Amino acid sequence: MSRGGGYASRNAAAARRRRGIFGELVVALMAVAALGYVAIDQGYVSVPGLDALSPSVTAQPDLIAHRFAVCAGAGGTCVIDGDTIRIEGQSIRIADIDTPEVRGFACPAEKALGDRATLRMVELLNAGGFSMRRWDHRDADQYGRKLRVITRDGQSLGMTLVAEGLARPWDGARRGWC
Repeated sequence: MSRGGGYASRNAAAARRRRGIFGELVVALMAVAALGYVAIDQGYVSVPGLDALSPSVTAQPDLIAHRFAVCAGAGGTCVIDGDTIRIEGQSIRIADIDTPEVRGFACPAEKALGDRATLRMVELLNAGGFSMRRWDHRDADQYGRKLRVITRDGQSLGMTLVAEGLARPWDGARRGWC
């Protein structure tokens, strides 16, 4: 056997091994994607399974789509109040805003504004797919709620409530609504 033939055979065998490893990697990545366990892209929740959430994914893979209503009990997918939602039982605090309370409110005006903010958040979430990203390097608050900013087309749904007078930007300070 000539030296060139042996070298070519070794190169061909190495190429087959590389293709085999690459092929196995591609198959593994496809399986992981099919199960919905794909990494975060620039901090956005983009697929089922991430953070214990399993939203239905729209035609655009970075959008989460569910049907929301006002919460009527534990679990499920619903809007608790203007700045807190639940997706398949996981509570999520909309971290860039503060809205009036609908439970434990200090005055009737706070409750009325809180109810309006809650209903408006239901409308906004049901208007189409949205993305969520982690808030300021914190994953969850002291109550176990995931801290997320919810956006559609690059715009914060929370800031929509602020613009409509139903919320204020969250600055870390608790202030009354009465």
